[in-house]
Order: sequence, then structure tokens, then C-alpha cells
Amino acid sequence: MHIVGQFVVVVAVWMAGGLTVTSVPGPGVVQLIAGVLAAVLAVAAYRWVVRRTERRAPAEVALKGAGRSLARGTGVGVLMFVAVIAVIAAFGGYRIESWGSVTAAAGLLGLAAAASATEEVLFRGLIQRHLESWAGTWVALAVTGALFGAMHLLNPAATAWGAFAIAVEAGLMLGAAFVATRSLWLPIGIHMGWNFAASGIFGTVVSGNLDARGLLEGVTSGPVLLAGGAFGPEASLVAVLSGAALTVVLMVVAYRRGHVVPMRRAARRRTEDAAPVATLSA
Repeated sequence: MHIVGQFVVVVAVWMAGGLTVTSVPGPGVVQLIAGVLAAVLAVAAYRWVVRRTERRAPAEVALKGAGRSLARGTGVGVLMFVAVIAVIAAFGGYRIESWGSVTAAAGLLGLAAAASATEEVLFRGLIQRHLESWAGTWVALAVTGALFGAMHLLNPAATAWGAFAIAVEAGLMLGAAFVATRSLWLPIGIHMGWNFAASGIFGTVVSGNLDARGLLEGVTSGPVLLAGGAFGPEASLVAVLSGAALTVVLMVVAYRRGHVVPMRRAARRRTEDAAPVATLSA
């Protein structure tokens, strides 16, 4: 039952944080502050509910080394999107129409922070982690990736291809980042860096959900497989291939570190959990 309690708390914080950030007029500095506060609240709520229900210190959100891992992940996310948009631009699928503003970019950073923290706590911290303990790493990755992609079908301009692209380049990749490090800070950072680069720097649509104007006002055009269509660059084949490539790299790292949980080990764990506890009689 502790899993149910965890979901109730985390989903409540996710919904409250999302409503708060999106209701703030912006984008601007106020939206940046609201987004950061929502991100901090999401992690704090996760830490609290895990401590209360699992009776352990949540090492996956340990504060020691958090800043370094978060910064590293953010850098990876930004560089990944820079590489993707550079390839798209090289084939004529992206152009800059005008300059945006620093204030707008700040607000979009707040949105990126809130979305990355709340979604990673829910999908990687809860869903993937619990699934992995029961079915092994590969099943947990596949199911969580599919759920993450399906969630984006609710976005404006959503398509089946766009959801599949998100499942691969985000769901699998961010899940692999969690497996490789056993920490939520790296996937939170990658998620935030990618979203901020897409909206706050290059001014492109994010998952069909945001016609952003950040530091730049960018326009994508051309075939869907090149530029992603109305869903944005995340539906580009370039983004899918880059996300898949990083997923492979991260899973190789995870395997070498002994972080991959085989299905048979998870099955053994289920058996142990179900076994009656022996007691001593007088």
C-alpha cells in the first residue's frame, strides 16, 4: 500500500505545481521563481513520502553531489538539442526569424525546471523504480518509456509518431540515465536542459505544447521526419536517433556498473517479499 500513498502525494504535487506555474502570467522572472519552487517542492515531497513509507533515506535524490549531477545533466540536454537543431538547420528545416528576450527565456527556464523535476520524480522515481523491482530493468524501461510517450498524446498537435518519438528519445533515454547513475539528478538535468534549449534558447515548439519565444524566435519547416512538423523538433528523426544513441551508451555504462536488474533477480525478490516471516516460539 505504500506505493499507492507515494503516487497520491507525487501526483498531487505534480498537478498543483503544473497549475501554479502555468497560471502565472508570463513568461518572466515570476514564472522562473514559480517553476523553481515547484521543482523543489516535487523533490521535497518525494523525499518525504519515501522516508515515511519505505523507511529509508532516498539515495536517488541525495543532496550530496546533486548540484554537480544536475549541472552535468543540464549541459548534456542542452548540447543534445543544439546538435539536433544544427542538423535540422543544415538541411533547411530551421531558421531564426528574430531575437527574443532574456525575460522570456527566464520564464521558460522556470517551466522547464518544473516539468523536468515533477515528471522525473513520477516516471523514473516511482513508476520505473517500482516496476524494476518486480520485473527487471528492461521491462521497466519499456513500460515507462511507452507510458511517457502516451502521456504526450494529450498535448496539442500530438500525433502517434510524436508520442513514439518521445517514448524513445525521452522515455528510454531518461530511464537509462536513471539506471546508469541510480540518481534522479542526471535525468532531471537532461530533461530540463533539453526543454530549455528547445523553447528558451531556440524558440521552437516543445512536444506540440508550447509555441515559445525565448532568446530567439525560431521557425521549423520541411518534412516531418526532418523538422518534426507541428509537434516540434522532438518529432524529428534526428532527435529520435540521437536519443536512441545516448540510451545505448547509458545502458552500456549501467551494465558495466552492475546496475541492470535481470528479470530473474526481480522474480526472486518478489518471492522473498511474499515469503512468510519466520518467528521464534518460546
